[in-house]
Amino acid sequence: MTITNDIVYVGVNDRVTDLFEGQYKIPNGISYNSYVILDEKIAVMDSVDASFGEEWLDNIEGVLGGRKPDYLVVSHMEPDHSANIQLFAEKYPEAKIVSSAKSFTMMKNFFGDDFSGRSVTASPAEKLVLGKHTLSFVPAPMVHWPEVIMTYDETDKVLFSADAFGKFGVPDCGEPWEHEARRYYIGIVGKYGAQVQAVLKKASALDIAHICPLHGPVLSKDLERYIGLYDTWSSYKPESAGAVIAYASIYGNTAKAAMELADKLRVKGTEAVIYDLARCDMSEAVASAFRYDRLVLASATYNADVFPPMRTFIDALTSRNYSGRKVGFIENGSWAPMAAKVMKGLLEGAKDITFADTSVKILSAPDAATSVQLDALAAEMV
Repeated sequence: MTITNDIVYVGVNDRVTDLFEGQYKIPNGISYNSYVILDEKIAVMDSVDASFGEEWLDNIEGVLGGRKPDYLVVSHMEPDHSANIQLFAEKYPEAKIVSSAKSFTMMKNFFGDDFSGRSVTASPAEKLVLGKHTLSFVPAPMVHWPEVIMTYDETDKVLFSADAFGKFGVPDCGEPWEHEARRYYIGIVGKYGAQVQAVLKKASALDIAHICPLHGPVLSKDLERYIGLYDTWSSYKPESAGAVIAYASIYGNTAKAAMELADKLRVKGTEAVIYDLARCDMSEAVASAFRYDRLVLASATYNADVFPPMRTFIDALTSRNYSGRKVGFIENGSWAPMAAKVMKGLLEGAKDITFADTSVKILSAPDAATSVQLDALAAEMV
């Protein structure tokens, strides 16, 4: 795939792996993106996952026309992007490795070699001139590892954005960008909103025509929309009006109350999205909770605590700085309902959370009194 006259895609598609990072379902696979800048000197931008090393090297060789690369630019040391650095270095012993100072320390840890003698430390004060193409470097610490750099091609106005603006799914799978980009961002980068905001400020000074991430499609149109979504996600603002109802039910009674509340909200014109936390893709539920401005947590009491999937869900929210939302509770308990108290306690450290005055209490199974409480909660959550 040609991105500009001189920049060519040489990445690979992974349609085999079922769980990215061992936890995120990827039904449409994922890509490991790499690019080649063809000029008087040739720069290869990033490596790929270990399983695809030979395919990647074949892709590079296929676009070089018998030439040899001069540089490998490494933006991020996570193994899905760095695993083949040593393989590349052995195949092209005259090529230099360009990366941040912290990356070379990590290379020593990963490979037992920091490539001293052929390393070039990238910094904002330095530029890499390939010929007509000039590369400058934008440090992006903790987006989402400490060594990350982004690279900007001043000639073709291309931002090589590391993991930022990436998504699950191979580029040609045909799904909307937002859904899997949101799930990717919230799950993997979501904790580091302040650091993303800092990088977005740096990027705002650049004239960008193309964004080339390490996962997913190259972005070349409507860049304001993509950057705007990243600004929303990284500032923890709600993206949409509506309520997520997340429930953890043992015998189905808590589920019935959650579904009844969803119906009541929809009748009132409020979008309601419901998740069974014991069965759903947890990363989908977490991403939706960040997408919408309201959340209802419904859980059975379990060992004087919450049913475990609910604790997992709330931990996933708070570890990613969940904030600025309105939250309501539904609890169930046959003799000593405790779930609402526990759920509220788990959210105490979250910033700018408004709790609904109504907390629905079910004693074993929902009844007419439960329905009245659900009416009151629905009125508050509209």
